[in-house]
Amino acid sequence: MQATALTLAAEATQNPLLPAVYDIIWSLVCLAIIGFFLVKYAVPRITAMLDERAEKIETGLQQAERAQQAAADAEERIAAELAQARRDAAEVREQAQAEAKAIVTEARSKAQVEADRVTESAARQIEADRQAAQISLRADVGMLATELASRIVGESVSDHALQSRVIDRFLDELEAQPADRAPARREA
Repeated sequence: MQATALTLAAEATQNPLLPAVYDIIWSLVCLAIIGFFLVKYAVPRITAMLDERAEKIETGLQQAERAQQAAADAEERIAAELAQARRDAAEVREQAQAEAKAIVTEARSKAQVEADRVTESAARQIEADRQAAQISLRADVGMLATELASRIVGESVSDHALQSRVIDRFLDELEAQPADRAPARREA
């Protein structure tokens, strides 16, 4: 009984929150064994896995950096090509405008040449018509003058040379008269 009393007394003096000494020792032994295995096997594997993951992250960051740099280079290249395309388009536009001006100038010159040709042709036609009318009028006036002279004189003028001289002199006098009488008619 005494041993039970002693254990009871020892138990009474012992703090109920603290485990027994043998429990602490066995717990420390188990903790040391677990710690040994963790340090020996688990920690290197975890460290290797973390190192591998860090390396993958670093590689991914480098690839992302390279991709960003490549995108920036591509963007600059696209901007340069776009600027070159704009310059080329402006040159083509200017060349087209110059060609259009040349075509318009050429068309105008051709039109002017054609207009001059038509005007000259019309002037020649008018001159030919005037001369034909003048010849016809001379012949008619000559015939009338000859007939009139024949009636006035009472004889027929049958000599062609004489008839031609009379007609020419009469027409010359007629041509000289309108120049003298034209101012008088305008003043009246």
